[in-house]
Amino acid sequence: MHPIPTWLWGVFWAAVLTLLVVDLLGHRGHHGESRRAAWMWTGVWVAAGLAFGGLVWAVLGADAGQEYLAAWLIEKSLSLDNAFVFLVIFQSLSVPVRAQHQVLFLGIFGALVFRALFIFVGAAALERWSWVSYVFGAILLVTAWRVLREDPAKQQGNRAVSWLSRHLPVTQHLHDKKFIVRREDGHRVATPLLLALLGLELTDILFAVDSVPAAFSVTKDTFILYSSNAFAILGLRALYLVLAGTLGTLRYLHYGLAGVLAFAGLKMVVTPWFHVPPLPSVLIIVALVGTAVVASLIARRREAPAASREEGPGPDATVRR
Repeated sequence: MHPIPTWLWGVFWAAVLTLLVVDLLGHRGHHGESRRAAWMWTGVWVAAGLAFGGLVWAVLGADAGQEYLAAWLIEKSLSLDNAFVFLVIFQSLSVPVRAQHQVLFLGIFGALVFRALFIFVGAAALERWSWVSYVFGAILLVTAWRVLREDPAKQQGNRAVSWLSRHLPVTQHLHDKKFIVRREDGHRVATPLLLALLGLELTDILFAVDSVPAAFSVTKDTFILYSSNAFAILGLRALYLVLAGTLGTLRYLHYGLAGVLAFAGLKMVVTPWFHVPPLPSVLIIVALVGTAVVASLIARRREAPAASREEGPGPDATVRR
């Protein structure tokens, strides 16, 4: 554990709250957002996360900085899975783009609260019972096998949303950006926006069961864990918009994510006998996700000419004699 100056916590919370306000005000009244703008905002969130990591490095030392970077990369990688699920939820509930930012903003705010609970409870459990690390390792390995077998880009529905739809009084129609409306008989019912928000929160809690133990594989410091998680989560909205149009492009991404989870699980299990330093962990994570992304893009590029040939010449094509 690294001794954390009180002022560093203050800088962290000031940065997080400022970024949340910027995100809220910067997208007020927008009915949509271009892919170019989404890429720009993704760059802003990545830069903010890395900049805070640089501050951690400067204040707490190189080891702490490397631990932050590794934990941030793990959460950022696994948040790709979250983004795919968010898309499935919005599509299944027919939530228009103009209302998605409000749901995502509140969902991210809730995720910050739940991640704090998971991290501080998990840290206390690990400090009191050493065998908890083996439980976390087993959870990560099981999840890695599940992610390896199930491509999130091919999901057709969300179980959390289906369960909520069966147990809550719900209207099938959107009412502007309201979460609850009153029917003609006077009863209050949930709108698809509330279902989407609750679905996002429940899904994030389930993902936290995977991602938080994965972050524990590189550090046990609660400040580094929570700050890295927070800065990775803050960029989820922009990341979702970037990935929304590329579901079929990153076909091998889930293999890379499964590799990250398996690596974190094995690291938790073998730590008493073999320690992997933070910097090699960073390189392994980058290699796993980077290889999956590059392989996906290569496969996509190879299929493009074949698809063009199968379509044949268009109606305006000129036949040469």
